[in-house]
Amino acid sequence: MSIPLYVVCIVLLCAFSSYFSATETAFSSLNKIRIKNMASDGNKKAALVLKLSDNFDSLISTILVGNNIVNITATTLSGLLFALLIANEGLASTVSTIVMTVIVLIFGEITPKTLAKKNPESFAMAIAPSINFIRIILTPFAKLFGLWQNLLNKIFKKKDDSGITDDELITYVDEAQTDGGIDEYEGELIRSAIEFDDLTVNDILTPRVDVKAIAYGADMDTAMQIFRRSGFSRLPVYKGTIDNITGVLNEKDFYNAYYNGEKIINKAISTNIVYATPFMKISVLLRRLQKDKTHMAIVVDEFGGTQGIVTLEDILEELVGDIWDEHDEVVEYFKEIGENKYTVEGDVSLSDFIDFFNLKADPEDYDVVQLSGLVATLIGKLPEKGDSVNFMNLKIKVTVVEHMKAERCEVEVLPVEEKEDGEDESVIESIINTIKK
Repeated sequence: MSIPLYVVCIVLLCAFSSYFSATETAFSSLNKIRIKNMASDGNKKAALVLKLSDNFDSLISTILVGNNIVNITATTLSGLLFALLIANEGLASTVSTIVMTVIVLIFGEITPKTLAKKNPESFAMAIAPSINFIRIILTPFAKLFGLWQNLLNKIFKKKDDSGITDDELITYVDEAQTDGGIDEYEGELIRSAIEFDDLTVNDILTPRVDVKAIAYGADMDTAMQIFRRSGFSRLPVYKGTIDNITGVLNEKDFYNAYYNGEKIINKAISTNIVYATPFMKISVLLRRLQKDKTHMAIVVDEFGGTQGIVTLEDILEELVGDIWDEHDEVVEYFKEIGENKYTVEGDVSLSDFIDFFNLKADPEDYDVVQLSGLVATLIGKLPEKGDSVNFMNLKIKVTVVEHMKAERCEVEVLPVEEKEDGEDESVIESIINTIKK
């Protein structure tokens, strides 16, 4: 065999090595959902790619068998070539090994895999017919290796797969947003939808102290004043105390009754009430409100008293963010007042508070929903103006107290002190030390 023929054969074999390496990378990193969509639109090559991906074990066996065949053959021919060029057998073997290692690494592995990684779907569709033909030819070898894979699977049994978790889905969304597949708003909407079922009524309710309600039998002028001052379109109606809510007064029904000459609100009251517990999932409550065709639910605590209310708008805001109309007063929960100093509203959710200050804490570890509840827990008593407490690297000072809760706080971000190993305090120890101070 002549030297030029050896060279041509080695080049062709290296080209096949590059082909198999690129194919492996393309099928390993392609977006299967994108391929499914293209296949459903009638793209035949995408359908073939999807078929090969679904039978990935057979495909990868074909690729590995083919790649090893061409690499071993190329290495053998290289040894024979350099034996002709170099008289010293040991030197010829060494040079052949070095040259083939460099060629295979650069042109058979790194370069094709890098190129295939950049656009795996297009590459996979381009080579799908040819790799499928090779797969058919190498079926006996693939079957043999398939038996070996089955034996390994029986020896090393895979643990039960719980499927894709919420955290994994959120990671996919983050990657899609980073890659430019979706924008920031779309990403936030998808994340909210994923986390939606984890939220309970207790996370979004309007607490009892903030509920605007009206007594059964109240006159029309009183109701009109409450509607005007509050700006709400619905008011819970109670008999005796707010713990006994028996109906809802809709602003439209109220004005119809008012123009019809009614003196009291009783005939305008709707008794279609939905009751909920604090630990009911908001997804369940949403379906209940839709079924009963109402926009408000009364949250009842374990003692049967009114803990608060939840509206349809409260639930939808967990999906799409805050919804403001022309009459709503926009609330700034965080306002910077100096270097590392902020005023923070007490009714901000604990999760938003932790996210804003990038704290390494889980809101689920605390039995409170708002910053005001956290402050009261850390202080260990009803908060008073001027009370101060430390929470992680934050100094929280109560500046406004209303309804016996911290309505507004001043938060200062303290420098984080470096600690040696083993000196980190747990959350519980931090709370105990804060209370002692």
